[in-house]
Amino acid sequence: MQQTSTHIKQIGRMIIPVSDQDKALEFYTGTLGFEVRADIAFGEGDRWLEVAPPGSAAAIAIMPPYPGDRPDNTQTCVAFTTDDLDAAHAELKERGVDVEEPMGGEGPVPRMFFFHDLDRNKLLLVEENEG
Repeated sequence: MQQTSTHIKQIGRMIIPVSDQDKALEFYTGTLGFEVRADIAFGEGDRWLEVAPPGSAAAIAIMPPYPGDRPDNTQTCVAFTTDDLDAAHAELKERGVDVEEPMGGEGPVPRMFFFHDLDRNKLLLVEENEG
């Protein structure tokens, strides 16, 4: 694996701010089907909680905001990939997930759609075609 000039070699995890880790854990594992990668108590009542799609190299840490802050989902956007956008859209919609309509698919732009977690963090699903 090639490293950058700063010795950064890959994305390990992204941190998403959430208001309730237990509710977020249920959404990411129960609704989206992710697996728990870490659930570790530390400090004075803190909890490091990571989830990821099965087989993914990168994970998402679902964490409460820093003390005094609130979840700010205006800048959060994590992109996932799928090989069947229509099936994924229908399945998420059936599970009650807030999904937007698919877009893209013109020229080199892949088909995709945004969806949101319980704290309205913006998530993106992009269709990745083989070949």
